[in-house]
Amino acid sequence: MKTVILCGGQGTRIRDVSAELPKPMIPVGPYPILWHIMRYYRSFGHQDFVLATGHLGYKIKDFFLNYQSRTHDFTIDLGSRETQYHGSTKDHVDWRVTCADTGESAMTGARVKRVQAFLKDEENFFLTYGDGLSDVDLDQLLAFHKSHGKILTVTGVHPPARFGELDTDPSGLVTEFNEKPQAKAGVISGGFFVVNRRIFEYLSDAEDLVFEKGPMENLVKDQQMMLYRHEGFWQCMDTARDFQLLNSLYRSGDSPWDRREG
Repeated sequence: MKTVILCGGQGTRIRDVSAELPKPMIPVGPYPILWHIMRYYRSFGHQDFVLATGHLGYKIKDFFLNYQSRTHDFTIDLGSRETQYHGSTKDHVDWRVTCADTGESAMTGARVKRVQAFLKDEENFFLTYGDGLSDVDLDQLLAFHKSHGKILTVTGVHPPARFGELDTDPSGLVTEFNEKPQAKAGVISGGFFVVNRRIFEYLSDAEDLVFEKGPMENLVKDQQMMLYRHEGFWQCMDTARDFQLLNSLYRSGDSPWDRREG
């Protein structure tokens, strides 16, 4: 089962972190956030990826074309071009990666439509954004999707609060402080979709087609969208503060998205 990752956005709100990288290539630790997302899907046995690239997409292509040399020590014979790689890393040689250029300025709906040719044999596929991490159980998510038979399953998450959260006792004594808690109320779309191929009946190649507007709104009207509630970790990388938080979690060893491969 293939996983489509939307990698084409310009990341205007996080340009102060790096204006020279596409948003999915902004690092969490030594690896791009995109790599962490892909590794998470692989941990559930899903290693066939379609990357819908756009803005600065050539940097994503370069990363994977030179993946072995980026992640290993190596010896190269410049005459024969034979290369020997040394040691082991968090390298996953069984990943299959398709990089598909879906346009510099295309919106999300158009990007999904433009990778249809790479999904012709797929009844269902995963779809997510190239800037969000979670510990959602993908096995349970997929089972839920198959159980209801609708076109789209969206993972509903609690958005992280923008400010620290204080809990007090009746006297006003602070009993708990969470620097960046998950909001207790409200559910938003966190990506991590499961999609039936009938979705393409709702999509077009129009450059300005936003997946989250017309197509999803029409799916709701047709009663073809279901919500999978996830109460655990979810965090996107939209701002410099998000970048700092995710890197802090990685450095601490407390990375909820980091699990052993299945």
